[in-house]
Amino acid sequence: MTVADDPARAVRELVVVLRSIAGGADTAATDDERIGLLEALTDLAPAASAAALRVCADHDVARRSEQAAAGVTASHQGRGVARELGLATRTSHHRAKRRLSVARTALAEMPHAFDRLTDGTLREHQLTALLTHTACVDLAVRTAVDEQLCADPSRLAGLGERQVDAEAARLVARLDPAGVARRAARASRDRHVSSRPAPDLMCRVSALLPVEQGVAVVAALRAAAGSARAAGDPRTRGQVMADTLVQRTTGQATADAVPLAVQLILPAASALPTPHPGASATESAWLIGHGPVDALTARALLEQAWSDDATRALSSLRRLWADPATGTLVAMDSRSRAVPAGLAAFVHTRDLGICRTPWCDAPVRHTDHVVEVAIGGASDEPNLQGLCEACNYAKEAPGWSHHSVDDTAAPDRAGPHEVVTTTPSGRSYISRSPDLPGAPAPPPPRGRLGPATVDFGFAPVLLDCDFAA
Repeated sequence: MTVADDPARAVRELVVVLRSIAGGADTAATDDERIGLLEALTDLAPAASAAALRVCADHDVARRSEQAAAGVTASHQGRGVARELGLATRTSHHRAKRRLSVARTALAEMPHAFDRLTDGTLREHQLTALLTHTACVDLAVRTAVDEQLCADPSRLAGLGERQVDAEAARLVARLDPAGVARRAARASRDRHVSSRPAPDLMCRVSALLPVEQGVAVVAALRAAAGSARAAGDPRTRGQVMADTLVQRTTGQATADAVPLAVQLILPAASALPTPHPGASATESAWLIGHGPVDALTARALLEQAWSDDATRALSSLRRLWADPATGTLVAMDSRSRAVPAGLAAFVHTRDLGICRTPWCDAPVRHTDHVVEVAIGGASDEPNLQGLCEACNYAKEAPGWSHHSVDDTAAPDRAGPHEVVTTTPSGRSYISRSPDLPGAPAPPPPRGRLGPATVDFGFAPVLLDCDFAA
């Protein structure tokens, strides 16, 4: 059998070899052999990326053809492909969609750059950067950049990541100066603020601003820090800048006077400083928008929110109790198609505010009926899940099916809420809602549900906190 006969099997055999090497197999005895192996492994990564991009593009073409033959309108053809690829590659719908766009564009419009990925001269993120630099130029300009920068492998030899970016930007500026100026004038429309969790209960808040505004913001914070330090403030310059940013954007008197709207889902023992004998007060918590939080910090957040009259007036507490026997939240039901706000909030809390599609970490935007109302799905907790906007639209594409596990026993369900998603390719994936504190151990794996099954679960959840407006 050759690679052409069964490429998937050949790749899996290669994966076995790589795992053997990673496990410490003695496959390289001399310095020369080790360096040679390292060079081969270095070439493997971009080649694998190029092959994956090719497969993604081919699958997109095939799925679009199937949908066209089934009578799907042109504007809806391709719906669900990125979600299917995300499940197969164990990544989010957003990342899979972006990767699919890279595959289609590179193969169609920058073939030399794709060749440089294949031969290892470029890495996938560098190819993505080249496409980003030429995203808004005419096709003729993009083709010229591809030809001048990527046709000859020696042109990129020895260049670092920043140098490749700089060369691409320089070529675009020389080939299309008017376009660069025009796009710079429009770029302010993309300004935004985002946040990402950081280690040790920290959070990174980033802002994409027009250059003059960004420089002004940093200059103002530095000036405030300089004045505070000159007046004898013991905080470091960075600490003063961070605290000033919080105070000026929130209007708080001090940076740590943060009002909280707290939804508590934890045993009373974990919320109390002195638990009763035998009770565990060390269960971890979960902070919506951040992630896991230790029990001591969870209690500190509660104490801080009620520390003075100002923050107490703007803070609230909602207690959500779990069934001690099954570990599931007390559910709410609705007979209407539209999901009531209270039930939607309940479902979003149950799902931690994170999209239930496996590997998608986007925030929940829609309260989705697992089984559509049109075919008999109920507007109750067992048949509801939180999805991001992209995944909710993608699941409506032809060939997808979804159902809750043991949904007929919902009132007495033991354990987390489970949804099985089956893709048009016949692969099935299980997503599980978070295990609640004090819940019994989850049941053993159910086994394979289809050609490929993945059981996707979240970590235990105790505390959900949303910063009040």
